[in-house]
Amino acid sequence: METYRPRRSVLYIPASNDRALAKIAQLSCDAIIIDLEDAVAPADKIAARGKLAAIFAGHADRHCEMIVRINAVASEWGADDLLAAASCEPDGILLPKVDTPRDLLEAGDVLDDNFAPDSVKLWAMIETPKAMLNIGTIAELGRDPAARLACFVAGTNDLVKDTGVLATPDRRYLVPWLMQMVLAARAGGIDMIDGVSNDFRDLDAFARECTESAAMGFDGKSIIHPAQIEAANRAFAPSKEAVAEARLIKDTFALAENASKSVIALNGKMVERLHLAQAEKLLAKAAATGA
Repeated sequence: METYRPRRSVLYIPASNDRALAKIAQLSCDAIIIDLEDAVAPADKIAARGKLAAIFAGHADRHCEMIVRINAVASEWGADDLLAAASCEPDGILLPKVDTPRDLLEAGDVLDDNFAPDSVKLWAMIETPKAMLNIGTIAELGRDPAARLACFVAGTNDLVKDTGVLATPDRRYLVPWLMQMVLAARAGGIDMIDGVSNDFRDLDAFARECTESAAMGFDGKSIIHPAQIEAANRAFAPSKEAVAEARLIKDTFALAENASKSVIALNGKMVERLHLAQAEKLLAKAAATGA
């Protein structure tokens, strides 16, 4: 069965917010992004960076993935952010404003030159028009382990800002780009995390957006408030019905009379071995999430 690492709920926490940082151990999200970029004011960025070592030292026994989002490497803070993040050996470093494969390759070179272990992966924000035009070649890095690329994160707020599209509640003008992100991520063999929902008080609207996001093929949702964790975890976990169907497919193919068959009939439907692969992946996801 395929090993699965859930990334249903990915919570941003500003490195400058001591109150939020103190609650990390109590959170049930699958991943936490310690943010040095958008959530930290320019005057606080150096001080926030200086907290990284203590943050990671305080959570040596991690109950979820811990990622650091640095400032753009080309900015006045980015190069030092990258080195400071690498020294903490997080599960990943999230690069903002990725436009081309070179942005990832150069960051990877820095990690290699500073002896960061292979377990430190790179995540990439897809948030610029140029990134969308280059998304296929960026995603291809996911097929090369040396490139460290593990995950894309949709930066929908920046895409709206840079393109001028209207941000409607149903995201109708963003959907074509979101689907393109999912397609590229699958081609590169990496995970794809949906962008944030800004109104964290409207949990019903957030839950609907998560359900739609899961239906589009996203692996999880980036979130900005702990109140959003439960809905994200629920939406991106397999349903009981889906798990039961997957088990039936797996068990039926395991029967001796089906050992050499490529296609079987099951409950009036044609089921191929590609459906068996999908079932095994879903069962791995269910096991990892307790679904």
